[in-house]
Amino acid sequence: MKHLRFWFDPISPYAYLAFEQLPQALEGLSYSVEYRPILFAGLLRQWGQKGPAEIEPKRAWTFRQIAWAAHRLGIPIDTPAQHPFNPLALLRLLHASAPEGGAPNRWQCEQVFHHVWRGGADANDAQRLAELQARLAPPRAADDESVKQSLKDLTGQALAAGIFGVPTIEVDGRYFWGLDALDMLAACLRGDPWFAGPDWDAAGTAPPGVRRT
Repeated sequence: MKHLRFWFDPISPYAYLAFEQLPQALEGLSYSVEYRPILFAGLLRQWGQKGPAEIEPKRAWTFRQIAWAAHRLGIPIDTPAQHPFNPLALLRLLHASAPEGGAPNRWQCEQVFHHVWRGGADANDAQRLAELQARLAPPRAADDESVKQSLKDLTGQALAAGIFGVPTIEVDGRYFWGLDALDMLAACLRGDPWFAGPDWDAAGTAPPGVRRT
């Protein structure tokens, strides 16, 4: 059995679609998944990037593309009333719902993803957040310092690993970024010989050309 780590932030529609599609993409394979909620904005800040929804033409394309992807995959999706939004409350709720030192389970992650990406409501509406918290019944308070530190630590681990975007799925020291990497991940888990030879490493060593300052 392979152990996967699914790094995500519920603010990302691609993370939502990848989360929903993962069981179908890996059907027939033996694996377990550890879900690792991290702050996407922390990755953007570290690597000097803007999020797709912060660049207006890219924002329009992103939401058209995810609507098409959801349609093609048969996954319900509704853009929340505001996007981007601050996901800290949701991320801290996920960390509070996990056992201390552990990770949230798939049901808990699903509840948060559905809270954001189904129904088209405000992800940070106070009443909706209270209802979500009641469903999850976390053993720790979301504003507990240990919860805040857990999120910071996990985001720091992602940065130390070189993770630059969400979703990223980790297996055997390899990192697969994005919804469109699920097929590549499945091929790796099924033993495609491309991953056993030098091709994986060689493909990642393309020399840089012009660098912007």
